[in-house]
Amino acid sequence: MARETARTAIGELHKHPAFASRILRRKRDVIVYLPPGYDLQPQRRFPALYLQDGQNLFEGATSFVQGKYWRVAETTNELIAAGQIRPLIIVGIDHAGPKRAEEYTPIPSKKLGGGKAERYGGFLLKELKPFLESEYRTLPGAHNTGLGGSSLGGLVSLYLGLRYPEVFGKLAALSPSVWWGGRWIHEFARKEKFPVRPRVWLDIGTQEGARVVQDVRAFRDVLMAKGWIPGLELHHEEVPGGTHDEEAWARRVGPFLRYLFPATKATV
Repeated sequence: MARETARTAIGELHKHPAFASRILRRKRDVIVYLPPGYDLQPQRRFPALYLQDGQNLFEGATSFVQGKYWRVAETTNELIAAGQIRPLIIVGIDHAGPKRAEEYTPIPSKKLGGGKAERYGGFLLKELKPFLESEYRTLPGAHNTGLGGSSLGGLVSLYLGLRYPEVFGKLAALSPSVWWGGRWIHEFARKEKFPVRPRVWLDIGTQEGARVVQDVRAFRDVLMAKGWIPGLELHHEEVPGGTHDEEAWARRVGPFLRYLFPATKATV
């Protein structure tokens, strides 16, 4: 499969254009960030983090609001250089444009449609993840594998992470739309059995609306009732003045990377 490599000031990015999915019957671009020194350590394997809405992660030209993006590569490079996080591979998965809400939601909404998150999960687990593991030196195991996103991307990351905790052991949910479907994911988490609990970063900005803040707070309470230990397994944060946009989420990249992939003497 075609691969385009760009070595820039922010590190090495590999683009897999028009990655085709038989499960979803559509194509999308996938961008892979490799940590500094990846090529110089051919025997070393790295943790992997899969992020939704890939258009908004690495460059302003492709983001939802032009010029406003998450600065994932820049922030990751800085944290690795400072010895604060483990060097890791980050995969940006482009959303499906007009079909974004369809793929990112676990059940349909009468007004908004959707409900194809399980099929999207099939694409991740059966097509994209195996391909990337054959192309790049990723570490095996849920404790080395993360999933994340914002808004509906945060919702689908929570759903798939809780649905497949044996695959994804680290979840980053920034301003997640846990209100979707009458708080459907709250009830899903209440009923689900968790033989293992992924480590969860859960945040919301105080300027995103009082009701949304309460929705996320209530979901935190659901996880705690299921056994998640605050601090150790669950970080919940209400960001003062935080808004629902790429610039706000860019400021949270460093904190959630430090929480989910903290450096140890053995991994730096």
